[in-house]
Amino acid sequence: MHLSQRSIVQATLLIVGLLGVLAAIAWQQRPDGYLHISLLTVTGDAALLRTPAGRFVLIDGGSEGDQLLLLLGRLMPFWQRDLQAVILTGTDSKRVPGQVAALSHYAIGYALAPPGLERTGYAGEWQRLLGAQATPVAKLRPGQRFALDGVVFVVIDVQEGKEGGVVLLVTYGTTRVLFHTGGRDGDQAALRAAKDPVDLLIYPWARELQTSAVQQLRPRAIAFSSAYSTEHSVLLSYAERRRFSPQVQHPRADGRIEWMSDGRTARIVLHPD
Repeated sequence: MHLSQRSIVQATLLIVGLLGVLAAIAWQQRPDGYLHISLLTVTGDAALLRTPAGRFVLIDGGSEGDQLLLLLGRLMPFWQRDLQAVILTGTDSKRVPGQVAALSHYAIGYALAPPGLERTGYAGEWQRLLGAQATPVAKLRPGQRFALDGVVFVVIDVQEGKEGGVVLLVTYGTTRVLFHTGGRDGDQAALRAAKDPVDLLIYPWARELQTSAVQQLRPRAIAFSSAYSTEHSVLLSYAERRRFSPQVQHPRADGRIEWMSDGRTARIVLHPD
C-alpha cells in the first residue's frame, strides 16, 4: 500500500512537471506583437512569416520536404497545425516540393501562385492537395493586395518563364521588406511601388547587383535567395556585395535569418545551425 501511494505521488509529480514544461514552451511561443520573417536553411527558397498576432504564412518551400517540415516544427507552436496562407513565387523544383510537404501536414487558409501551373509533377500535387482541403487558390497578379494582422502584402510584379519570379512588398507600420525573386523584368515595377528605401531586400544571389533597382532602393540589409538560376552567375565576394548594403547575409553562410519588426524599427537576428 505504501509503495502504491508513493508511485501515485511520483506519477503526479511527473505529470505536473510535464505540464509545467509545456506551459513554459507555450509562453515562449506566444505572439509578441512583432512581425517575424525567417529565411529558412533549405536548398532553394523558403520563408516563414509570423504575424504580430501569431498567424503564419509560408512563401515557397525549397526542394527538401523533410527539412522544411523539421524547421516548421521548430518555429511554429507545437499545437498549431495550420498556415493562414501559402504563396509560391515560382514553379520550379527549388520552391514547390517543400511546400507540397507542408500542404500534406498543415491545413491551409488560402493559397496564391503564379499563373500557368502545370497539372503534373509537384505542381499538380500542390493543386490536388489544396483541392482536397477545399482551400481557395488565387493567381498572383500585379496590384494584388491583402492584409493580415496589420501586415500588408502587395504583389508588384509577376514574371513567368525560366527566369520567373515575383516582386512582393511586405509592410508593417513604417518598415518594409521587398521580395525580388526573379529576373530583371521586375526592376522598374519594384522601383515604382517601393519608392522609399527598404529595410530588407530579398534578392537572388546569382543576379547582377549593379542595377538601378538595387541602387535606388538603398536597402538597409540584403538577404540572398538561391532558387533563381541563370547561365551567367554573378561571382562576387561578401566584401564586394557590401558595397550595396551595410548588411548582407545568405542562409547557407549565416544560418536562419530572422527579420523582426515592431512596425517602427527593425532588426536582424542570425541563428547559425
